[in-house]
Amino acid sequence: MRDILPDLLAVLGRPDARPVALCRVIATSGPAPREVGASMVVTHDDTVIGSVSGGCVESALVHTAQQVLEDGLAVVEQFGIEDPRDPAPGLTCGGQIDVAVERIEPTPERLGQLRRLADALAADEPIAVATTLNAHPDWYVATEASRPPWRRLDHDVADMLDTGRTGVIGLDDCEATDPAAPTEDRPRTFVQTFAPPARLILVGANDFVRALSSLGSTLGMRVTVVDARPVFATPERFPDADEVIVGWPDRYLADQIRDREVRSTTALCVMTHDTKFDVPTLRTALQAPTLGFIGALGSRRTADDRNRRLREEGVDEAQLARLRSPLGLDLGGHTPAEVAVAIAAQIIAERHGAQASPLHEGSGPIHRR
Repeated sequence: MRDILPDLLAVLGRPDARPVALCRVIATSGPAPREVGASMVVTHDDTVIGSVSGGCVESALVHTAQQVLEDGLAVVEQFGIEDPRDPAPGLTCGGQIDVAVERIEPTPERLGQLRRLADALAADEPIAVATTLNAHPDWYVATEASRPPWRRLDHDVADMLDTGRTGVIGLDDCEATDPAAPTEDRPRTFVQTFAPPARLILVGANDFVRALSSLGSTLGMRVTVVDARPVFATPERFPDADEVIVGWPDRYLADQIRDREVRSTTALCVMTHDTKFDVPTLRTALQAPTLGFIGALGSRRTADDRNRRLREEGVDEAQLARLRSPLGLDLGGHTPAEVAVAIAAQIIAERHGAQASPLHEGSGPIHRR
């Protein structure tokens, strides 16, 4: 819902606003085309914002949305494998998705919840939207400081917020442990969490950094460029970066680690080709277990020399094994843009535990969950 939220707020915030239908993927099975949480909005005049399947079932959902807008009763639609003998829409990828469709009224309460969500996303604060899956859904916006009123689900929602998981909890999960509990205290609920975006910290201020900064921003990462030279580290040279820091990279990184701004979703790419910056920064990074990805640009000869210097600085072999250098996948490119693609591809592959091999050479599902 992150990507459609600005449009949703704009539509509901008009003086003459009318209800809209919100469609969200709440569960998937097999090679589904979109992730859980993918969202689509249908307005009263059939304007469609967003997508839940890349085009496979959207037309059917528009029809469902019209019905939900008319009677106000939320439903959950299930779409499975496309059958050429069946006129009903299906998924060509062979998976299955469950889509919850509900009517969203332009009330002060709902607008307040959506604005609270938008504010949290803008501030990079963890937040979750919990929605009951019944005919008349209740909403609750949960943060680290607040919990939903459903007392038998509050710990589940808090756990999902802590771990960044999105999915369905509730009645079915609780029945076995406490069958006597009243169902109104444990409604089947879709919890959609919004964790802060992954970070990309780039050390250096050259053309390769600029290209990777732009690509990282396109991938939805929060990009920081750090360089000690003020003549090069300027916002004008890196327009796609969220912030450009003038300062010694190792000191900046140490401060970020101390302030717990570095997480498992943070990637650090050292791209200066200067040992007085590279070695202290990498030493600091490799000694921080919370940092998810650590890479350094350079040739194999440069990488070997850098590793020797890091060992002399007290970096042990287990720590050194975390360093990705030379950095990037071997795609054969040489230009800054091509190198940026190779680096971003490696970061994505490691984040998802993928082998980064050509799809046509493999077998099994493409969309892994």
